[in-house]
Amino acid sequence: MDLTLDVGEYKLNIRAGGVIVHNNKVLTHRNVNKDHYCLPGGRIEIGERSDKTVKRELEEELGKSIQILDYMATIENFFEMENKKYHEIYFLYKVEFTEEEDKKIDYTLHNLEGKEYLQYEWLDLDDIDKYNLLPACLKDVLKSNKLPIHMINDDMESN
Repeated sequence: MDLTLDVGEYKLNIRAGGVIVHNNKVLTHRNVNKDHYCLPGGRIEIGERSDKTVKRELEEELGKSIQILDYMATIENFFEMENKKYHEIYFLYKVEFTEEEDKKIDYTLHNLEGKEYLQYEWLDLDDIDKYNLLPACLKDVLKSNKLPIHMINDDMESN
């Protein structure tokens, strides 16, 4: 069971994602029907460690064996989507494919779980600010030389 709860007017998500970088490009996933990119990963299941979630999700979605290299960040993410408010806790890990041949992949990958609307694309880190990568503070995490990092992304905060 995924750690997703309806709490009043909010949906609480506990998620984990993986950062794979090859040739100065980061692997992202995108719903072809949407205008933004995210890092691959998914919701943590009850009783599951966040690092295990990343490994499970990426291996299920891509069919590639991965290893966790390091913990990178925790992001508290507040946003609205489809008229629903979200409070998300997001754990990020630096990961790598374990097979040498997979480390050479530079093409678009497709979801192996039957989600044909999802594709996995490489974004150039030098141009990362040009992309609609969500949550937006991920760009700062990817550019940071000081890890681990704790970020708060609040798209609903009114100043």
